[in-house]
Amino acid sequence: MATLSETLGEFAASFRDEDVPPDVRTRAKALILDAVGIALASNRFDFAERAFQGLSALSSHGGAAVIGRKERLPPRDAAVMNGLLIHGLDYDDTHVAGIVHPTASAFPAALAAATMAGASGRAMLTAFILGIEASARIGAVAKGGFHQVGFHPTSLAGIFGCTLIAGRLFGLDAKAQAMAQGVALSLASGSMEFLEDGAWTKRLHPGWAASAGLTAAMLAKHGFIGPRHAYEGRFGLYKSHLGPEAAHCEYGLATAGLGHVWELQNVATKPYPACHFAHACIDAALTLRNKRQVRAEDIARVLALVPKEVITTVCEPIENKRQPANGYDAQFSVPYLVASAFQHGRFGLAELEETMLRDPTVLALAKKVDYEVDSNSGFPKYFSGELVVTLKDGRELSHREHQNRGCADRPLTMGAIRAKFRENAALTLDAARSEVILQRIEALEACERAADFGEALVG
Repeated sequence: MATLSETLGEFAASFRDEDVPPDVRTRAKALILDAVGIALASNRFDFAERAFQGLSALSSHGGAAVIGRKERLPPRDAAVMNGLLIHGLDYDDTHVAGIVHPTASAFPAALAAATMAGASGRAMLTAFILGIEASARIGAVAKGGFHQVGFHPTSLAGIFGCTLIAGRLFGLDAKAQAMAQGVALSLASGSMEFLEDGAWTKRLHPGWAASAGLTAAMLAKHGFIGPRHAYEGRFGLYKSHLGPEAAHCEYGLATAGLGHVWELQNVATKPYPACHFAHACIDAALTLRNKRQVRAEDIARVLALVPKEVITTVCEPIENKRQPANGYDAQFSVPYLVASAFQHGRFGLAELEETMLRDPTVLALAKKVDYEVDSNSGFPKYFSGELVVTLKDGRELSHREHQNRGCADRPLTMGAIRAKFRENAALTLDAARSEVILQRIEALEACERAADFGEALVG
């Protein structure tokens, strides 16, 4: 019987441009557009400059494009940096069932590998789609288990999608693709410890997955041997990282519907720059504020109902969540996000600025936010949420968002994605330059050289 690595390797090696339906290719370009806009916005934040300085100090020279910057880096370092920029604001897309941010690793890997291989924009887009299909399924096998034991599936699953992307663009056959996934197993990483103090490390995960995927594919191309059972083996991905949670894995999801069911269409784009697990609660707060006229100063208590699987990420420890240490910490705090939405009537990048984080009215309201397990949760298909608000006059009001906005069943429109791109790009570029980038992305398949496309994305 073929291993999962062999099955995925065969699929990757035989995958053709014409196998991808036009609507999937169009959606793939929308995901890239969304990601590039976020990357452009990230360049104005300190974490981006610090990361670039560190990567530059390791590199004597480089020829690969970094989104929004004039400087160049070697391809693997450019992949790290581009992944960090896309994921740095926690505003990037999510495959809900896999709980993976797929574009943040797949696009940097595809851009770097296509540049190295001299591939076309069309070939790069096909490889990108392949990577999304793989990483989404590999994440879904774990049924949300990676988060429960402190690993970030974006990097753990993403590296395998990136390896297949690079392998395809580097011309690996099916056997070499299988070996490459075995090599990737030893490079997979990504700790959730950042949740304890708002550290920056999660931002590195997608780019590291892209860089490591390039490494694994190139080693396999030159005959390096990896283990055959990268996924289902005794010390494969799931058993080594999940412990007892591995008993809940459904291995068939790794290959279910390959080439027929397009998981890329199930990738959700974010309306808010915050952990996707909390979006339904943000929307519930805004609905109660705007449609039920709930004022922050009238609230006695807020009870947030959230899926049990996400509590450790966005609700605990509760005292830390009620007073986030920094903007990144705030993005993973249901109490802060709900309180900010009630107080300001919106939630965007401005609500993550230091002055907003120290707003005494928001912090006072955050202390009134408690949580319980949502017994009607739609997780993992949906990141459901409900708020039950008790007012000072004794009235109780509630609002539920069972399907998080932006998910496959409530997608953001193409117009909304373009508007989000323009808003994010405007933080670092003028409108004319932003429109040029938007047009280049939407015409990606006509680009003869992916390297030229990369050059169009620089500052």
